[in-house]
Amino acid sequence: MLHRAPALVLVLSLACAACVTTLQSPRASTNSSGWLEPSPALRQQIEDEAKRLPWTHGMDRVETIHWFASVGEPAYPTLLAMVLDPRPDVAGAALAALGATKDSRLVEALRELPWPDSEHNDLALERARTLLRLGDWQMVPRLVAGLRDERVMTRALCIQALDEATKERFGFDPRGEPAAREASVKRWEAWAKNRLSDPLLAEAKATKKTSRAARGDD
Repeated sequence: MLHRAPALVLVLSLACAACVTTLQSPRASTNSSGWLEPSPALRQQIEDEAKRLPWTHGMDRVETIHWFASVGEPAYPTLLAMVLDPRPDVAGAALAALGATKDSRLVEALRELPWPDSEHNDLALERARTLLRLGDWQMVPRLVAGLRDERVMTRALCIQALDEATKERFGFDPRGEPAAREASVKRWEAWAKNRLSDPLLAEAKATKKTSRAARGDD
């Protein structure tokens, strides 16, 4: 998925994310998953766009990702189903749309999906970027590891996600010399180790697990 063309689409979709304004469905009811139910007309639009997405390319796909993100909650069940699509580019586009919503409620929903053990490494990185954009800082180490990827585009996407979430770069240049990149990655690793050992983060994580156990999710 992170070959040049699909990766460029994801970069452009991230750039569009700041302009996303979630649309509200005229109906206030929720579906079986607890998400806001779309009106019949919007439901048909969502289904049509989902069918069309695999056949989109370039800016057309970026616009589709942007549309799904702007619809927001009524489109979540469709997008969550699409992230398990066997086609990595389709799954990646759905993840990009979910990440662009910045809706932290999606973190738990994404974590509960039955991800395959043999998942494509690029798609795992895309999921990590999405979860970080949604507020899951446990994805930081995975993205820091991605800074060592041999492909420039992959390194660029990882540092973009880290920069967006943390406002830090530690001098990392995805096109820099190997020695300079490695020095920067080590600074990232030290920062992540200190940041993720923060007692407040540990407490928040424990609270989340307790909440899930109380609902019988575990």
